[in-house]
Amino acid sequence: MEQANEALRKPEPLWRVWIDSQRRVVSFHEQENACLLEFHSQDLFWSCVNQYVGLQYRYQ
Repeated sequence: MEQANEALRKPEPLWRVWIDSQRRVVSFHEQENACLLEFHSQDLFWSCVNQYVGLQYRYQ
């Protein structure tokens, strides 16, 4: 029972990506003048990155 309560208190991992539409860059690190997107799901995170790559964005 105690382990169940502890699991409830753990925050979900947060996946972050910064999008620079002018330079067409998806970055995994904070970038000046880039828009921050945050995800609670790794699957959604990678889906977003792949969609930008499909739009000819490069990632770094």
